Amino acid sequence: MGPPHDSPQSFEPRNVDVRDDAEVGSIHVVPQWFVLYYVTSPGRAIEYHTAVGEAGRNLTGRVTVKRKEEWPSWTPTQNMIRREPEMYGKYADGVPGGPENPLGARALYLYRGGRDTMYRIHGTPQPWTIGTAVSSGCIRLKNEHIIDLYNRVEIGAPVRIYPPI
Repeated sequence: MGPPHDSPQSFEPRNVDVRDDAEVGSIHVVPQWFVLYYVTSPGRAIEYHTAVGEAGRNLTGRVTVKRKEEWPSWTPTQNMIRREPEMYGKYADGVPGGPENPLGARALYLYRGGRDTMYRIHGTPQPWTIGTAVSSGCIRLKNEHIIDLYNRVEIGAPVRIYPPI
């Protein structure tokens, strides 16, 4: 089994069959395939295509959407600045929300045990990165796709991010 896409046209969201026991309203992310599934009804989901973090930078396991923001501001984490100061240091004071912001049009904030993981499911002003491992660990979608997902997802939605198989 491999990635469910093989051309730029196949990166558009589509309705797909999933396991019947997947909870309606839940999100499932398979980073190695660059896909996110939002379960819409028993056995059905919308499949969105993503960009994810480079190997070793991806969050795995179960988390919860605890916050949602339209045109969110962004500040790199201290780990990002420490790891790549030449890339992230200039943004240490943050970037206001807007079309060029790295979080794009919308962001879903992921929490575990009541604590912010610092990982997000968000849009991107760089749609050409979809289908690649380029970020610092967050899960990116095209702006139009994150807007669609954002409008569907409820606060408290469970999210499962699968480790490599």
